[in-house]
This record gives sequence, C-alpha cells and structure tokens, in this order.
Amino acid sequence: MPTLERSGDVFVLDLGDTENRFSPDWLAAVGAALDEVESADGPRALVTTATGKFFSNGLDLDWLGAHPDRHEGYVADVHGLFARVLALPLITVAALQGHTFAAGAMLSLAHDFRVMRADRGFWCLPEADIGIPFTRGMSALIQARLAPQTAHEAMTTARRYGGEDARAAGIVGSAVGEDAVRSTAQDLAAGLVGKAGPTLGTIKTRMYAPVLDLLADRTDPRG
Repeated sequence: MPTLERSGDVFVLDLGDTENRFSPDWLAAVGAALDEVESADGPRALVTTATGKFFSNGLDLDWLGAHPDRHEGYVADVHGLFARVLALPLITVAALQGHTFAAGAMLSLAHDFRVMRADRGFWCLPEADIGIPFTRGMSALIQARLAPQTAHEAMTTARRYGGEDARAAGIVGSAVGEDAVRSTAQDLAAGLVGKAGPTLGTIKTRMYAPVLDLLADRTDPRG
C-alpha cells in the first residue's frame, strides 16, 4: 500500500511494491497522503514514485469486473485523483522507476514533471490494444500534457516508450540510471518548494480548467 515520507521540504509518496493498481483501498490511501501534503504549511513539493518493477499498472480491472454496479463511482474516483494531482498547489514530480501503464501513465501526466529510468521499463497507454476507450476526461488530460503528435501516437498505437524514447517524445523531462531516478526527482522538487501556495494552485486551476471540468463530469459515457 502507498506510504508517505518527508525529506526536508519534499514529500515522497511511494505507491507500493506491487503492480500498484487503483483499487478502492489504494485510492483511499493515496488520497489520505495527498491530504497530508496539501494541509502542510510552508515550502513543500511532492515526489511520487514506487518500489520494484512497476510504477503503476493503472485501473484494478479485476476489482471492477467483480463490482460492475460500482463502475460509475469508481471511474469518478479515478478522475478525482487525476484532477487533484493536476491542480495541487505545489510542484509535483513523478519518478518513474518501473513500468507505467494505462491509468498509471495518466497519473504520471497529472504531475508537473516526470523523471524516468533510462535502461528498463516502459511508459504506455495500451487502451487501443485492450479495447477500453479513454473517457473524455482522460483524453483531455493526455492531450493537455503531451504534444499533439505524441498524444496521437501514444493513444492510437499503444506504443511502449522506453526511457530515452519517452524523453525524446517529451513524455518525460529526463531519463536517468535506475539509482538516480528518485534522487533526480527529489533534487528537481527541492529546487521548487518555494512555489507552493494558493497562487500556484490558481495558476494550475485556470490553466487546466477545461480538463478539470471534464474530469468532474459524471455524464461521461464511460465515466
């Protein structure tokens, strides 16, 4: 399950050491961690990472298949997580130490910056291959955070981007060795802790207003 630690002014949220799928309990734990980060005073920033082979494999499809009557509320909770991270009033950095797929990849895009392992692991939006269309909110998030051609390729071909390919496509800002992923992200975050506050929150909320509106729209045909 997710855990939260603090190193100076940088909070480090570890999503876990499994596939880190978005189960309801997992979503609740992440939400509680974000409550703590958001309620803290003074300069601060957030690094989100994980331990092991996966950053996150996204939606918990097994749980969703066992609870079809809860689909609408579940997707709304996932949208809520994306929206919350996108608009957090502090700088956020995703440290992608392992595979980052589907909703896990979308969660990484909700962060301000991304650092990825260069030599192993993939970033991928596999929805075209697995037959699950993006919700309108998800589509808006992806298209707001990636260059148009990159968004088109990632969404329509389910391409798996290695670290260097992801950097070249602008999906991540840097691709580094395994041992440097978390430290590089923490150094980046530490240099921006002074940006935290209501002004940054307002900037993000206004910058991404159309995305946030769609993520909040429960009439989405798959949301």
